[in-house]
Amino acid sequence: MKNRTLGIDPGLDRTGWAVVENNGAAGFVLVSCGLIHTAAGTPLPQRLSEIYDEIKKVTELFSPDDAAMEEMFFLKRALTMSHTIQTRGVIMLALHQAGLNITAYPPKRVKLTISGSGSADKKQMQRMVQLTLKLAKVLSPDDVADAAAIALCHIKSAPMLKQIKLQQQFLEKIKAAKKQQLSSLKKKPLAFK
Repeated sequence: MKNRTLGIDPGLDRTGWAVVENNGAAGFVLVSCGLIHTAAGTPLPQRLSEIYDEIKKVTELFSPDDAAMEEMFFLKRALTMSHTIQTRGVIMLALHQAGLNITAYPPKRVKLTISGSGSADKKQMQRMVQLTLKLAKVLSPDDVADAAAIALCHIKSAPMLKQIKLQQQFLEKIKAAKKQQLSSLKKKPLAFK
């Protein structure tokens, strides 16, 4: 079964995206990737609109099954954080409107899943993405390589997350049935002979 994931590394100036497909025994395939760049002098609402429109085009063109983004961590400046939060918001809106489930992963989780070390540096991560996707060269720029790493992390983690969710739902059903059973016992007095 093929599983196509859109990975996104959000940023107001540069948003990297990568569509990665899991072809089972054939391995992982980079379907497409790109960078959405907005000009620094452009008004914020216009930049956010450009990012929204481009993400929407990507989802329509490549029909991913789901999407993954890196969780936010910061940081340097409050203004950068504010812009990144707003950028994530328009990206999440576009993905939601496309009917995609969105999963966010902390950077250490992405690094650990892809390289085996939660403290891997950029070069190690780029090399592991290159090897995993069997690419002739390292993906560039960093934002695109990061997006591919996020997509790969999701593809590798999703089956386990699905199992955990199913188990939680099952336990909730058992808990509800037990509660219903106990409430029905309270309503009926016990008869002893």
